[in-house]
Amino acid sequence: MGHQVVIFDFSVIRGLWETRVKKNKERQRKEKERLEQSALEKIKQEWNLILECRKKGIPQSKYLKNGFVDINEKNLDTHGNLDTPGTPQLKKTNASSDGVNKEKNKFIFQLSGEQWTELPDSLKEQTYLKEWHVYNTLIQTIPAYIALFQDLRILELSKNQINHLPAEIGCLKNLKVLNVSFNNLKSVPPELGDCENLEKLDLSGNMEITELPFEV
Repeated sequence: MGHQVVIFDFSVIRGLWETRVKKNKERQRKEKERLEQSALEKIKQEWNLILECRKKGIPQSKYLKNGFVDINEKNLDTHGNLDTPGTPQLKKTNASSDGVNKEKNKFIFQLSGEQWTELPDSLKEQTYLKEWHVYNTLIQTIPAYIALFQDLRILELSKNQINHLPAEIGCLKNLKVLNVSFNNLKSVPPELGDCENLEKLDLSGNMEITELPFEV
């Protein structure tokens, strides 16, 4: 009488096990991505809230609790009337005469056109300016004397040929907007992190920028 031999096909068991492992790894990967996205979204919400509170003049004590940002939008609703008293005055300014508009334009520098390959020498004497709007030129560098423009709030330098930002840009403590989109930048100076009041930074269109310095 012969013996019966039971043969197990381990390849089937191995296939099932590998399939389960792959599914488990895929679940872990998706969960990790979900957590990362939710963390980034929270940071984005916190940053937007801080900017909005600053614009409305809301003190930090109103939106910070134990060092953490309270993203409850009721903060803005409750304290949003802080800027109300200034509203009538703002309307009066907008409805003012051309003389007032001309006075305002004295603080704005505008330059455009491909005939410009560098900034005019006379610019260094206008350190009282609050805004630069330079676009569609062949200008490649921003001079170091930009550090003298301590009242500068807006620096719009889009669609030029700028390939370098000077370290002196970090001296612009009152700068709120920096737009250097669609230039030839390869890097951003770490000194930009010293612009403590910067609210908007646009680096789009500079295809060779791969990372930002830690300070920024």
